[in-house]
Amino acid sequence: MRAYDFSPLFRSTVGFDRMQRMMESALRADESNVSYPPYNIEVSGEDAYRITMAVAGFGEDDLNVTVKENVLYITGTSRKEDEGTVYLHRGIAGRSFERRFHLAEHIQVKGAKLENGILHVDLVREIPEALKPRKIDISTKGKAKELAQQAA
Repeated sequence: MRAYDFSPLFRSTVGFDRMQRMMESALRADESNVSYPPYNIEVSGEDAYRITMAVAGFGEDDLNVTVKENVLYITGTSRKEDEGTVYLHRGIAGRSFERRFHLAEHIQVKGAKLENGILHVDLVREIPEALKPRKIDISTKGKAKELAQQAA
């Protein structure tokens, strides 16, 4: 594994602690855990996204979708299996999992839907009105006098 030193980048910045922690945790991620369960991240519109996850064998009661401090947690808890079941081949993984997705600012989870063993989590970027760009009218001295007279 390669070691990266981000300290020169963060010497002259303030308030980017969260980004630094995200990069460090991404570098330390356990590669064996990254592949289960398989998932897609899709762009479904200009400000809309969808996470699609294959969760075969899990029901609604076995799955939990939560958001805490801009991190989306999707967890699945495996059920107890019948001890009398004998498998000739076992290809469907039913183990518990926890998947985390770090969300950018203003990304909101709009809903989650489970159908045919596929979990869909819909996300949308909602920028507050105060942060959206707005047009500022430019007035000239003559125009300002007219507006002042109209207001009076």
